[in-house]
This record gives sequence, structure tokens and C-alpha cells, in this order.
Amino acid sequence: MTELVIRAAEQADLPALQDLYRHLLPEDERCPDGKAAAILENLRSFEGSAVLIGLLGNDLVASCTVIVIPNLTRGGTPYALIENVVTDTRHRNRGLGKAILKTAVDRAWAAGCYKAMLMTGSRKPSTLAFYEAAGFEQSKTGFQARRLPTRAE
Repeated sequence: MTELVIRAAEQADLPALQDLYRHLLPEDERCPDGKAAAILENLRSFEGSAVLIGLLGNDLVASCTVIVIPNLTRGGTPYALIENVVTDTRHRNRGLGKAILKTAVDRAWAAGCYKAMLMTGSRKPSTLAFYEAAGFEQSKTGFQARRLPTRAE
């Protein structure tokens, strides 16, 4: 079996990354190419932040975004937010999602973060168990204000 290679996304990865996001939000409107390129470049400018991608050979099969956020509390220690966690449906239940989350958390620790957090709108027991198995604990109450409606699960 081919080993998973995890690295930060580059501009050339955007078409495959946009295709992968269909496994996260099938009904979502695709980000226009020029806008996606500008967003990726902007994201890459935040120290410690990246859209991480997991490759099996030439196939992009998993991804998540990690953002390191500067912080004025905790003695100025930053924290990380992980978002858009997705694995191609044909490659799930093989440890690839856990591997990319581990890389995101390792990246947060390397940037000096005191915590890494993520939220999910899913109530599916399998999704919640996945995040727990990946080392996350359900320990806070999350709130959000939305401009766009939540996706149907």
C-alpha cells in the first residue's frame, strides 16, 4: 500500500482540493479558481497556518485547514483552529483523517499554541467517535452566529 504523504497545499493542488471538498459539502458552490488561489495565498501568509493535504501517490485523499491565531491571553500564547476536515469517501476508515489531524495538531504545537480546537456540526456517533479517537475531547460548549445556513446531515 502507498504511504500517505502530508504537506501544505500549493497553488497547483487547488483543482484536486476543490474536488475533494465535494466529499465534505456536496451541495456547496465551488470557489472560483482565481478567488481560491488568492485565499490559499492569503492563508499561507499566516505563520504556522496551512491547508494540509494528504496524498496517496498522486491522489489527494484527505485535507484539513489549520490556522494559528495570535492571542493576548495566556501570556501571548497562540491557539489553533482546525476546520474543513475531509477524507475522500472511498478512503475512509483507514486512518488517513487521523493522520492529517495529527499533523495539524503537531503543527499547532510547533507554532507554540496552547490548544488546538475544532468544531463539528455533525451529531453522528461515528463522526464524534472519529474526533475522540483522533485525540480530541468534547469539553466545551460551542456557539456560532451564521450568515449561511448549516448543511443538512
